[in-house]
Amino acid sequence: MTLRDVVYKDSVKFILSGGKGGVGKTSCAGAIAVLSARYGFRTLVLSTDPAHSLSDSFDQDLSGGEVIPIKGFDNLWGMEINTEKGMQQFQDIIGDGAAGPEAQMAANLMGDMTGMSPPGSDEAMAFGKILEFIEDSSYDRVIFDTAPTGHTLKLLELPDLLDSWLGKMLTLRQRLSSMMGGLRSMFGGGNQDEDNSWEMIQQTKDKIRAARIELSDPDTTQFIVVMIPEAMAVFETQRLLANLDTWHIPATNMVVNQLIPPNPSCMFCTKRYEMQQTNLKDIRDLFSDIDITEVPLFDGEIRGLEELSRLGMILIGDSEDET
Repeated sequence: MTLRDVVYKDSVKFILSGGKGGVGKTSCAGAIAVLSARYGFRTLVLSTDPAHSLSDSFDQDLSGGEVIPIKGFDNLWGMEINTEKGMQQFQDIIGDGAAGPEAQMAANLMGDMTGMSPPGSDEAMAFGKILEFIEDSSYDRVIFDTAPTGHTLKLLELPDLLDSWLGKMLTLRQRLSSMMGGLRSMFGGGNQDEDNSWEMIQQTKDKIRAARIELSDPDTTQFIVVMIPEAMAVFETQRLLANLDTWHIPATNMVVNQLIPPNPSCMFCTKRYEMQQTNLKDIRDLFSDIDITEVPLFDGEIRGLEELSRLGMILIGDSEDET
């Protein structure tokens, strides 16, 4: 399946753009978002990378953690996830749920429950957005500009980590509820209405399991690996693909970005060109089972709709927009 097939396939709802830092993940995510919107999909593009650059790509402020309409479209929206804001909301939820006598006893025995935060907090917020938009029918397609490779791998590991963490929280809740119920009965206390915060935790576990199924379905999800033709990027990409395979995340397409054109009159340019061509041959050999799209180095920043559109046409092998 070519990248063009991915972009224009109706059933593909989630596209993740990822790879080593500085390879052009955000530009590719933005370009694919523009293509998707122009094809008619109601499209949301969001950045889960703490070092956001999505605003720069669209030349529009998309910060603040809220969905913002992209200028020039009526079916394209963007957002940079605000992890600090998200973590505060998470702490507020845990704090509210920890107001009962069970939580007070737990605080005495184990310390303040509001201090119990899940592993990989930034990744938790990013994955929380994935959970949110998997259930949201407002968009035909959601495109994720993911964090650099290492952070992305943590995000992909998060479902199992959160599942274990939430399971421990539920077990603690059940034990404390039973204990406090016995004490209330002993002293003649009536039944007290349970808050629903722990039911929400159980629902979150169910959502995580559903998300793993959704993200492993090649008909609905595709991970686009973005790299540059340098040795270190090749090693990073091998590691990324191995982990994607472990988590059963479909990754059938690769973008090799920033290819330098031949320039015999420039010795430096020629050396760089030859180095890239050697690495490009290795890339083709190593990843022969993946559809590879080669993208030339632009002579300026890829910023704004015009440049993103130009990149999009290269990604799908067209010289002009389909619409």
